[in-house]
Amino acid sequence: MINVLQGLTLQDPPVSTMFILLLSMGLSLLTSLANRFLTNQDQLRAWRREVAEWTAESKKAAKTGDKKLLAKVKKQQPQIMKIQSKMSWQSMKVSFIFMIPFLLLWQLFLGPTFGFLPVAYIPEIMNSGGPISWLPLPIFWWYLLCSFLFSTLFARILGLAYGALGTEAK
Repeated sequence: MINVLQGLTLQDPPVSTMFILLLSMGLSLLTSLANRFLTNQDQLRAWRREVAEWTAESKKAAKTGDKKLLAKVKKQQPQIMKIQSKMSWQSMKVSFIFMIPFLLLWQLFLGPTFGFLPVAYIPEIMNSGGPISWLPLPIFWWYLLCSFLFSTLFARILGLAYGALGTEAK
């Protein structure tokens, strides 16, 4: 295997593919750990439950036209808005911490190193029955795919109240 990789640089797949995969894994783990330790997961879960219950009641009130339930839902709306604001702050807290270092990483290293070169290849899904064709992925798309994968995985493993794509960890 080492002989196969000799002469390849960081910009050449499969080296670039694995490098970006491992980088996104490391950054996703770091971000997930920060979320785990810098946010109150139990409080977030309780807030999500409260908002979900209010949303269900609101939909039921709108669907049935129940004036008493509509009045109750309207009365609770300011409190729900406050809770949603608190939830947003909790989810953004870690993002603010990582934003500057992440932008610097992209501007000073990843952009100049990889530019628009393909760092990975994936099979074309809409292939018309011929031989397999491979689509080149630039760094942005490959990193995004890897990041979504690992963010969701680590959110589940660490029991975060929210993960990538807003999924609830059970």
